Amino acid sequence: MDLIPAPAFVEGPSRGGFLLDFRTTLHAAAGTETAERWLRSTLGAALGLPLAPGEQGARNSIALLLDDGLEPEAYRLSAVQDRGVEIRGGGPAGVFWGAQTLRQLLGPDAFRSAPVRPDATYAVAHQVVEDRPRFPWRGMMLDVSRHFLPKSDVLRCLDLLAAHKLNVFHLHLTDDQGWRVEIKRYPRLTDVGAWRARTRIGHGASELWDERPHGGYYTQDDIREIVAYAAERHIGVVPEIDVPGHSQAAIAAYPELGNTDVVDTARLSVWDDWGVNPNVLAPTENTLRFYEGVFEELLDLFPADTSPFVHIGGDECVKDQWKASPTAQARIKELGLADEDELQSWFVRHFDAWLAERGRRLIGWDEILEGGLAPGAAVSSWRGYAGGVAAAEAGHDVVMCPQQQVYFDYRQHGGADEPMPIGYVRTLEDVYRFEPVPPQLSEKAAAHVLGTQANVWTEVMQDRSRVDYQVFPRLAAFAEVAWSALPAPAERDFAGFERRMASHYARLDALGVDYRPPAGPLPWQKRPGVLGRPIEGAPPNV
Repeated sequence: MDLIPAPAFVEGPSRGGFLLDFRTTLHAAAGTETAERWLRSTLGAALGLPLAPGEQGARNSIALLLDDGLEPEAYRLSAVQDRGVEIRGGGPAGVFWGAQTLRQLLGPDAFRSAPVRPDATYAVAHQVVEDRPRFPWRGMMLDVSRHFLPKSDVLRCLDLLAAHKLNVFHLHLTDDQGWRVEIKRYPRLTDVGAWRARTRIGHGASELWDERPHGGYYTQDDIREIVAYAAERHIGVVPEIDVPGHSQAAIAAYPELGNTDVVDTARLSVWDDWGVNPNVLAPTENTLRFYEGVFEELLDLFPADTSPFVHIGGDECVKDQWKASPTAQARIKELGLADEDELQSWFVRHFDAWLAERGRRLIGWDEILEGGLAPGAAVSSWRGYAGGVAAAEAGHDVVMCPQQQVYFDYRQHGGADEPMPIGYVRTLEDVYRFEPVPPQLSEKAAAHVLGTQANVWTEVMQDRSRVDYQVFPRLAAFAEVAWSALPAPAERDFAGFERRMASHYARLDALGVDYRPPAGPLPWQKRPGVLGRPIEGAPPNV
């Protein structure tokens, strides 16, 4: 049995089992409707089975039940010879994750969109699987600003997260290179800010350019559809609007948002390059009111029950313009602040209070710790473990996503054929041995680690296939780290994981995922002549 992520307990499998065929029925108790709909629309379509409604306890049936003796995301799957399959979950999500396990037990055909063997029967061996997740936050961040992905690709991404029992989708919607969400009161954010004139191909030192305009955005109904689609799969969506740095696309659309007393912001366009940009938001009342308007519309699109957190970025805010700006310096003096770091802290605290008044929690990259952090804010620790450790020890909730471990734009191999190689080598084994809770954390602080996420920055990922290549198969290893109670990194059975991956590659093939093959990139996956930025050696443990 080659389940990924590995379950907590398995009894069996033994000889005999349960055969699914066109007579198999589906019983869904109240509260299990999401799993019921998914089984019929996805598993039923893949295998050509109607899964007609049936009675609990009937022979040749799949039964979905709630069990308040289990944790909300825990499940117990029982396959009984000549009887059927029963999935009990502590809540609707637990039943849904049990349905994902059932799909894996049925083999790669269950991952297709239509039946390839219409007359086949599919067997589930007699067994019991009991399982529960290690962390409540098991996420992936997708950057759709650097390279826009159409809505259909985002929905497909959600399906892939669900298949790996990941339950948080962090959507990076704005940056210097593009604004990707419709805000009705500020139409120029997408009329102007969603489009750039050209795009550098490869790393920032590359001399290759794609001279075609690039862009796109999601309408508000697109966003509602994405959020609803995610909720059906028990995935919460964390929207990110990056402030006060990474904001040139917004400033290009509305120049008054920038530091107009330092630069001629009316001459700025949506940035066509990569790196850290000096053009940041002006710390004015006008800027605050503008972004309050943005967030008002955003909260309507991302309901609190599925999106309790709102990400405000806060990373890589270059302070040079604030240092030179009479307006920014006057604001520092007016507020009695010590320096520009405290000015950014004031900016973050304003939106922390604003979001808290509306029942939401602010989360930001670990730079928001600089200058002091509002009590209720949470931290995405990306520059290493240190920011997360400091935040957790201070009583803040933390999501561990250190770039040295789980940045999936980083290359997977040190070979010359690796396309557009960025950063340190992070192999499948490296990701499998990633530990989200560093040993130096006290027991009390470790309880503030909500979980972990992998981050997918798309400067060198121009389309879905490039995203697939960088993300897979490493996301499978990451999912096991986030879900399963694994031993210490050095004691993990990577050889056993690789053996299970042999089955999982067949599932990814059926799903049409353009993953990196174990032997290296296929000819069409290579990008000869495109400059990357490889960093040699092992990444620092910081």
